[in-house]
Amino acid sequence: MTARSDDVRELERVTIRFAGDSGDGSQLAGQQFTNTAAIFGNDVSTMPDYPAEIRAPAGSLPGVSSFQVSFSSHEIYTPGDSPDTLVAMNPAALKTNLPDLPKGATIVANSDEFTEANLHKADYESNPLEDNSLAGYRVIPVPITSMNARALKNSGLSNTQIDRSKNMFALGLMFWLYERSLEPTLRWIETKFTKNPTVAEANATTLKAGFYFGETAELFPVHYRVPKANLAPGHYRNITGNEATALGFLAASKLSGRPLFYASYPITPATDILSELARFKRFGVKTLQAEDELAAIGAAIGAAFGGSLGLTGTSGPGLALKSEAIGLAVMTELPVVIISVQRSGPSTGMPTKNEQADLLQAMFGRNGESPVAIVAPATPSECFDMAIEAFRIALRHMVPTILLSDGYLGAGSEPWRIPSFDDLPKFEVKFATDPESFQPYARDEETLARPWAIPGTPGLEHRIGGLEKSDGAGTVSYTAENHEIMVHHRAEKVARIANDIPDLEVVGNPEGELLVLGWGSTYGAITSAVQRARADGLSVSAAHLRHMNPFPKNLGDVLSRFERVLIPEMNLGQLRMLIRARYLVDAVGLNRVTGRPLKIAEIVEKISGLVRRKVSVA
Repeated sequence: MTARSDDVRELERVTIRFAGDSGDGSQLAGQQFTNTAAIFGNDVSTMPDYPAEIRAPAGSLPGVSSFQVSFSSHEIYTPGDSPDTLVAMNPAALKTNLPDLPKGATIVANSDEFTEANLHKADYESNPLEDNSLAGYRVIPVPITSMNARALKNSGLSNTQIDRSKNMFALGLMFWLYERSLEPTLRWIETKFTKNPTVAEANATTLKAGFYFGETAELFPVHYRVPKANLAPGHYRNITGNEATALGFLAASKLSGRPLFYASYPITPATDILSELARFKRFGVKTLQAEDELAAIGAAIGAAFGGSLGLTGTSGPGLALKSEAIGLAVMTELPVVIISVQRSGPSTGMPTKNEQADLLQAMFGRNGESPVAIVAPATPSECFDMAIEAFRIALRHMVPTILLSDGYLGAGSEPWRIPSFDDLPKFEVKFATDPESFQPYARDEETLARPWAIPGTPGLEHRIGGLEKSDGAGTVSYTAENHEIMVHHRAEKVARIANDIPDLEVVGNPEGELLVLGWGSTYGAITSAVQRARADGLSVSAAHLRHMNPFPKNLGDVLSRFERVLIPEMNLGQLRMLIRARYLVDAVGLNRVTGRPLKIAEIVEKISGLVRRKVSVA
């Protein structure tokens, strides 16, 4: 079932934001639109935004939830700087999201909810749908609540159940406006509510009602079509960063031949990883919902000591609580992986908002000289690859490894080309078995990794714990000379990982006036901004770090080939501090800590202010 073909305008890219109360189903509507666009063949990128309050008062500004989806006929890297269309289910949704809308954007407003009481909750003195304050926008008032109720008046559902279905009416309307088929969502409804056919029929009915309302109401003089994207051949699925992370860890278990043990204390925005991994019991995955963060990291260390893939996950505050035990993993030199899905801080901060402010904590947030390896994915789908990479490094070098994701990556989604298992990196796990040659802290000549000995192996008994170990023998040692040796061993072991990771790649000219250097989820905005600036003839290139400790071996050389370096970050300049200290490069920062991703336009503006000359671009 698709929209009729007359009065259609073709567009390359569209960005829609669904917004309303947490109970209005904006997240679900956005996810279903995303899935349908992905099935059609568009490239998609999403940005869910949740309220921090679990039960904020209905209709209040703090209770607004939104889901932004951008879909395109070409490859895209972000969910868009701003929406082309806002679906506002109440006045609070309009009030909180209006500042993000460019002039001329379309606002589809649920006019039924613009009552005096709801306007008061949203701090409106008058109705914006009537007072001409929205004159710069294309406003389409639609009585979504009453139209939904009318469509379901004979459904047999309660008024509360009927009201919960109005997101499907809004979704059907958007499917009509942007020429998308109802069929994928109808199939999802049938599967989702198999045990409740009455609810299934109601959701399908109001979805179709919204679609046909768009076709017959003549509120929209034109509707839109975004053609398929030219994606590389293969099997695709839409995937969030947290889903990709979980699948990556599962793949690491299969690639290494070792069972995966995941211990975690629930914390936003990392909890989805625990939920995902708990589904894989049939693949030998064991999960533990621990009583606190200390128990979770302790259990992961114990699993690693026992020969499993020891894994724990958290967000920024939980990483702080795990810091002492991560130091224990450094001292015992066990291959534990810690996933931190960063969020706004400090302390509890803004649990549902985004930030990149835990890089220095990951680098230095432990007592003593306590180095760990650190990797950071750049996109939601790349979380899969970097989860595998985290365990590859941890196992090969016998070192705790931190994977720094963030809320934007974890909850955001994009099409993921499902790889062949045969194409994934192979890594072999070797355990010590010979009691004649075994020394607990002997060193591999290439990596300086110590042996991994399974407890209970005859003749391989050895001391374990947080006290300093003697070089080679592994007995407790308090001598100054030995401590100096072991501190250098642990530091050099992490430094040698640089021999085992790819060189940093430069996108654009290998030298020039400006290099934009990024890490983590700034990738999409940086890539798009640099493409736009280069199209305007500016001498600018981009490079993105996935390995944060150690840095790639060629990073210093790359930096030296550019007159200036710009580092956009969602913090106050943490990577910039490290780059300045290590390479003596006077890097310039573009720093935002708003809880929201960086925008393409603000990076383009900064680039334009730093680049003095234009070059011809082929």
